[in-house]
Amino acid sequence: MILELNSGDTAWVLTSASLVLLMTPGLALFYGGMVRAKSVLNMIMMSFLSIGIVGVLWVLYGYSMSSGTSIGGLIGNPLEYFGLNGIIGTPDDGVPTFAGVAFGSTFAIITVALISGAIADRVKFSTWAVFSIIWATLVYFPVAHWVWGDGGWIGSLGVIDFAGGTAIHINAGAAALVLALVVGPRLGFGTRPMRPHNMTLVMLGAALLWFGWFGFNAGSAGASDAIASLAWVNTLVAPAAAMLGWLVVEKLRDGHATSLGAASGIVAGLVGITPAAGSLSPLGSLVLGVVVGVACAYAVGLKYKFNYDDSLDVVGVHLVGGLVGTLLIGLLADPAIPDNAAGLFYGGGFTQLGLQAIGAFSAMAYSLVVTLIIALILKAAMGWRVSAADELGGIDLAEHSEVGYDLSPVYYSSKVQRTLVLSADDVPTNEKTGA
Repeated sequence: MILELNSGDTAWVLTSASLVLLMTPGLALFYGGMVRAKSVLNMIMMSFLSIGIVGVLWVLYGYSMSSGTSIGGLIGNPLEYFGLNGIIGTPDDGVPTFAGVAFGSTFAIITVALISGAIADRVKFSTWAVFSIIWATLVYFPVAHWVWGDGGWIGSLGVIDFAGGTAIHINAGAAALVLALVVGPRLGFGTRPMRPHNMTLVMLGAALLWFGWFGFNAGSAGASDAIASLAWVNTLVAPAAAMLGWLVVEKLRDGHATSLGAASGIVAGLVGITPAAGSLSPLGSLVLGVVVGVACAYAVGLKYKFNYDDSLDVVGVHLVGGLVGTLLIGLLADPAIPDNAAGLFYGGGFTQLGLQAIGAFSAMAYSLVVTLIIALILKAAMGWRVSAADELGGIDLAEHSEVGYDLSPVYYSSKVQRTLVLSADDVPTNEKTGA
């Protein structure tokens, strides 16, 4: 039966979609601050390109592949809603279908953008663009159908993934690991310092991500109701606890707590609570946050032990955080929450934990295999790496003919009564007045 439009729920879903869309520019700033100054624009552009590419694909066939009539539980019919034709105005939950289309598009966009952090400083922008098209089509859209599509096999099993631990974070983290291995490390990785060039951008990006994540998680309730309110509170407490956990690890291990650690701990906690936001009590979310923060603080160091250059710790934060958060549902799911299974610690046995493991590792395995095939084909057909000279000189200038910070001298010309931003060689000697 078609219900009348619920204006409150519709407003919340659309607001949440806007918050989640803001997360991708937030991610761009977060990633951009973490790279060296000569790569900041390229890093930001990789996220913004995801908005352009995935936004178009979602309208053409992405929504249909994710939410169309299921074909064997593996994929939605890509032609059913091609170009969003045939979308009805109000489904039986009282929220217009287009509101769901909008909300889902933002998830697809940020999933692709997340991967870019693993290959910072060194890949061709054109190859990244082609990869984004293929990966979204062959990996994200099908896995999103598995988890959330009507008839998708992971969701049908009873696996709990409230807002995207499997479809987004494990999926993107596994792809990031593959690309880091196929592309290879940055020149000087492990021997030269590659510190973040602008921690102010990093902290601003983390703040925008946290702000947008309230829409990410609370909006996944699909209504302005009690579950959305619970998800909002859990999205506060888990990242807060994860940040503290990460900082304690840094203090004990390294002797100091850093702003980069605080920002990374926040994101780790957000990743961990994403699949569990509608299943855990606030106390359970606090426990999850601490565990995820500590686990990810140690996991980011694995790249040095195993010599893979996951530039901005996508594997250590998103893959590990997504796995931990998804699996902890099997331990901490609170049966007092309506329509929720009981975790092991609440007397539910190992059933839910087993289901969570099936969902998590199936999504990871699929992403690893398909991403590897895509990455190797593109390596042979287009090549992934910019030249060594372009990498050393700065990928911003090589790929975009721009720099993030124009530090050329500024001169004032009294003849034209305006300020000129020129190099010293461009200004006649008699016009140089200093700056």
